[in-house]
Amino acid sequence: MASKEMDLMSRKKVTLVYAKRYRRASSKKEKSQILDEFVRLTGYNRCYASWLLRNAGKKIHVKTRSGTRFVLVADPTRKIKRNRAKIYGHDVLVALKKIWTILDYPCSLRLKAMLPKIIPKLEQHGELLLKDSTREKLLHISRSTIDRLLAPERKLITLKPRAKTKPGSLLKRQIPIRTHSQWKDNTPGFIEIDLLSHDGGLARGEFAYTLVLTDIYTQWTELVPVRNRAQVWTFQALQQAIKRFPFPIKGIDSDNDSAFINHHLLRWCRDNGIIFTRSRPYWKNDNCHVEQKNWSVGRRYLGYFRYDTQQALQTMAELEALLGLYVNYFQPSLKLKQKIRNGAKVKKVYEPPKTPYERVLESDLPQDAKQLLKQRYQQLNPAELSRKIVALQNKLYSLATPVKGVKYEI
Repeated sequence: MASKEMDLMSRKKVTLVYAKRYRRASSKKEKSQILDEFVRLTGYNRCYASWLLRNAGKKIHVKTRSGTRFVLVADPTRKIKRNRAKIYGHDVLVALKKIWTILDYPCSLRLKAMLPKIIPKLEQHGELLLKDSTREKLLHISRSTIDRLLAPERKLITLKPRAKTKPGSLLKRQIPIRTHSQWKDNTPGFIEIDLLSHDGGLARGEFAYTLVLTDIYTQWTELVPVRNRAQVWTFQALQQAIKRFPFPIKGIDSDNDSAFINHHLLRWCRDNGIIFTRSRPYWKNDNCHVEQKNWSVGRRYLGYFRYDTQQALQTMAELEALLGLYVNYFQPSLKLKQKIRNGAKVKKVYEPPKTPYERVLESDLPQDAKQLLKQRYQQLNPAELSRKIVALQNKLYSLATPVKGVKYEI
């Protein structure tokens, strides 16, 4: 460490010596030679070295009105600290952190899109008391400012995914394959489904699952706990989850899990006029919408613990019912609009962030169904939902069955 400090001090001394020679040089050729020598000696970039030699140790003689004379010596290594007044002060940061926490820590793009809608909602329920100036600043704050203000708070959550899919039977030949690019995603009702295991790292014995359903057009997501991956429990959970959607289901797409690829589900879909398709084996991107929700909703709120008791299953049911309200009404998401390919580069263009609730209101759903959704939205308090979710999370984590030799990250 001492040698580095000495090297830095010697560079400063060398710079001052060469700067005097450089400024006294009478011709451009002589200055160029001095600059070449200085760059070889110090290893500096040529442009930076030229700037150093022009300014290091430069003296400016100043005479005041009173007649006093003094000399100012330039120091290029000294940084100028600008004492500008902060526009977004402590009051804005406190309010922004509270909203960010209630919305479960979204990115700046999603948070900015939600601020004009969530602020009146929280003020309506008495969860947020803002001055007019603070409210005005929050409504006009930029994404970069949000990132800067919340940067110290963003280093807390790290999670890892797991999968427990078992191949289905020969019935797959009767169920057509659908890829991720073949959805009719201009209308709600076409959903992807998947099972999320809660084995805690030990796949032996019986443990709970979560059935995740995601609508392609609106991104409306519902979660329902499943006792185990038996077809009867999976089918029962599917019927329960479908009733929660605010629109009729027109198509179901699953992976090749045997919990879905069975005669019972296929017959039920045909009887109800529902299109039943499956993805290609080992092509996760064919179910990209629900796979993304497996992490952003399932793992994020339920964790990686082992849940294999009836009490844990009941707590999961309560938690996942609240998650459906919280995520669908108050969590905006991005949706890919188009891809622009330019040679080997692909530019992705996204639609403005919207909640599933807003996308449903923009769809061709009947007006009476939309009116019911609006009434439900007016009754919901996002801060209260957030508190209940955290309380149920803590309760669920306390009911987890410990697995020997497995360490968890929350």
